[in-house]
Amino acid sequence: MRFSVLASGSSGNVCYIETDKVRVLIDAGLSCRETERRLDLVGVRAKSLDALIITHEHSDHIKGAGPLARRFDLPLFINRKTLERCQRTIGNLPKPVIVQTGQSLTINDLTVETFTKCHDAADPLGLVLSFDGIRIGLATDLGRSTRLVEDRLRECHVLIVEFNHDQEMLEEGPYPLDLKRRIKGPDGHLSNKQAGDLVCKICHDNLNYLVLAHLSKTNNNPTKAHKEAKDALGESGITRANILIGAQDTPSPLIQL
Repeated sequence: MRFSVLASGSSGNVCYIETDKVRVLIDAGLSCRETERRLDLVGVRAKSLDALIITHEHSDHIKGAGPLARRFDLPLFINRKTLERCQRTIGNLPKPVIVQTGQSLTINDLTVETFTKCHDAADPLGLVLSFDGIRIGLATDLGRSTRLVEDRLRECHVLIVEFNHDQEMLEEGPYPLDLKRRIKGPDGHLSNKQAGDLVCKICHDNLNYLVLAHLSKTNNNPTKAHKEAKDALGESGITRANILIGAQDTPSPLIQL
C-alpha cells in the first residue's frame, strides 16, 4: 500500500490510498483542479483513479466530489443520510454507491471497513483500509473517542488521527463562544490531549506512521500537536513510529508501506 495526505485542515481534506490494483480518494474537500494538481505532485494521474469515498457532508470534505466523479466517471461511495444532506451541493453522480454504516466494502483488492463516529454530521464514517495484511485507519472529525472507534483502529500500521486544537489556544482565541462550544463539544473535534489519549489506547509495536490531521490554523500549532503525539507514543513505549503532520497547503510524500 501507498498513501498521501493531499490536504488536511478546515479548508479542505483529501487522502489518497493505492494498492497495486486500485487507486482511491478519501474525501474531496479541494476543487477538482486543485485535487488534480496535488495528485500530480505525488506522481499520480487523476484519470487513473478508481473510486471516491466520502466520510461526511461538511464542505471541507465534499467541495470537489461532484466534479471529480463526473469528470473521471468515478463510483462514489457514500451512505444514504450523507448523500441526502449533500445532494444539492455535489449534484448528479454517474455512479453513486450507497454504503451501510458498519459495512465492509471491497474495491478490487482493497478492503474498506466503515464505522460510526461522533461528529455533528448526518452519519459520519471512520474508515480502516486494508490490503495484504496492512491496515490504514482514518479517524478525523470526531468530538470524542468511543469503544467502537478504539476497537476498529487497533492493529493499524498507519493511523491518521485528528489533532484539531490546543484547548488553551481555543479558549483564549478569537472564535465566538458558540463556535468554541461546538468545537470542544462531544460531537465537535478532538483536542491534542484527547487525540493523545486515543493514541495511547490503540498504538502498538507495529505502528509505522502516526499522521496528525485536521490541525486548526487558529487554535493549534504543529509543535504543540507533535509534542502531544510524541508524549503519547513515549508513554506507551513506542519509539519506532514516524510522526507526520498533515498540511493544508501541500501534500505529504507518497509513502510506501
